[in-house]
Amino acid sequence: MDQHIKPDEGYRLSLKPVDGVIRIEFNGETIAESDRVIAVHESRLLPAYYFPIEDVHMDNLVPSDLRTLCAFKGEANYWDLRVGDHSEANAAWAYKMPDQNVAGIEGRISFYWNLMDAWYLNGQRIHAPDRDEAPTGINPLAQWLMHDAWNADSNPDLVYKFCRGLIEYGIPIFRFRLIIRTLHPQLYARVFTWSKGDPEVEEFRADRTVVEAEQFVNSPFAAILEGAGGVRRRLDTANPQLDYPVLQDLLDEGATDYVAMPLVFSDGQVNAFSIASDRPGGFSTDDLGYIYEIIPVLSRLIEMHYVRRTAVTLLDTYLGHQTGERVLDGLVKRGDGEDIHAVIWFCDLRNSTSLSESMQRTAYLEMLNQFLEAMADSVSEAGGEVLRFIGDAALAIFPIGEHDHAARCEATGRAVAAARQAVRRMRALNDERSADGLDEIGYGIGLHLGDVTYGNIGSESRLEFTVIGPAANEAARIENMTKALDRPVIMSEEFRRCFPDTLVSLGRHSLRGIADEHELFTLPDAAFDGRA
Repeated sequence: MDQHIKPDEGYRLSLKPVDGVIRIEFNGETIAESDRVIAVHESRLLPAYYFPIEDVHMDNLVPSDLRTLCAFKGEANYWDLRVGDHSEANAAWAYKMPDQNVAGIEGRISFYWNLMDAWYLNGQRIHAPDRDEAPTGINPLAQWLMHDAWNADSNPDLVYKFCRGLIEYGIPIFRFRLIIRTLHPQLYARVFTWSKGDPEVEEFRADRTVVEAEQFVNSPFAAILEGAGGVRRRLDTANPQLDYPVLQDLLDEGATDYVAMPLVFSDGQVNAFSIASDRPGGFSTDDLGYIYEIIPVLSRLIEMHYVRRTAVTLLDTYLGHQTGERVLDGLVKRGDGEDIHAVIWFCDLRNSTSLSESMQRTAYLEMLNQFLEAMADSVSEAGGEVLRFIGDAALAIFPIGEHDHAARCEATGRAVAAARQAVRRMRALNDERSADGLDEIGYGIGLHLGDVTYGNIGSESRLEFTVIGPAANEAARIENMTKALDRPVIMSEEFRRCFPDTLVSLGRHSLRGIADEHELFTLPDAAFDGRA
């Protein structure tokens, strides 16, 4: 007859002595044998058999570096098992100071069932541990996973829904915090925090200096990211263990219990989360058992949102925001793209070949990065998009959505604002270099307006999303004139026709590889001082 299990029967955790002698074999040798084995029965898990240490052949066990935390059992230490030429990593574990819920397993070691060669009960081989058929409660958070978690559109949304779900199911969470290490050139991690009563999750972008901050170094998260199995601290005892500063802060805010644990992604990346309670007595075994059960699935959901966000971040970093969006939207085949109208920006570092030969590698790279940063930041802040760095040069665009004069004027205006800002930045940078006895950085910016093809080019297996066409080539030829005409910024006649302010003519000039002479323009000299 089917047994109907009521949800209120809770998360089951019990210890029972085994009636008989349990023996384990590995590589033909007895590893442990005892008539004092204790079986730990836990909801929806196979029983774990714990042997007294004196009944285990400890000479075959080598301590490993692995540590894990079960918030309602304690921190576990692990051993590798070695017999002859056979070995299994982390095959055995023990709780040195088990929680009061499982105090009976202190001084005992357990082994992974499937890593052993054979198990025997009273001399008869057994192929599976003896399950306890006592009723076990349904995990209410499993319902939340199926009905609510999948609908979250981001990690902040997922964290908020998770915390609300915990409260709705009676789990007394006071604060939740999640730290996810990031693949980002500037950020070390993203930290998500929800506190009771908050209408939303707070997200903090931690840069790479955070790992040196005392607040982080002396935190449970730092310990976990360095390999600790987790942290559990009961804060409403007579003498709570306040070995991390954050615990005192939480205690002052009324917290009664604190748990921090690893959150591991499928590729092995270790992140961490913490939960705190303000209920007298803190978290129950049921509370922590329910959370502990769903963490593997919750971790995969968090990882899914993380991977999506990482993809966006990497595409923004390496392709640019607008280009990255196009790739994510499916423009991934060779030939995918569109014809667009745009202001084309091309800038270049002067005398780069001689500089690279005369300067030390690190000094040259530092100078190159300073130049490219001044250019790229100016473009991005004005709403443009840097498409690619070509050695010591950069190609960018200011797309024009509508083919009308007003849209062209707006785009040329933004491009000139970017050029002015770039000139200011380079002047400040060169002033610093002169004060340090270093040569100034020479450069040029060419601006043109025209039609280009914006899309994927390359081989079938190696593509680049960029702009191509005569207008892009002409922008590079215009920039090449900045040295001959001794002007940092030069524009084409097509650009001048749509620019709403005054430009100064530099006369007509031949551009390499382009037929006929072209009139070129620049900004008034006043535009190049710090007051422009």
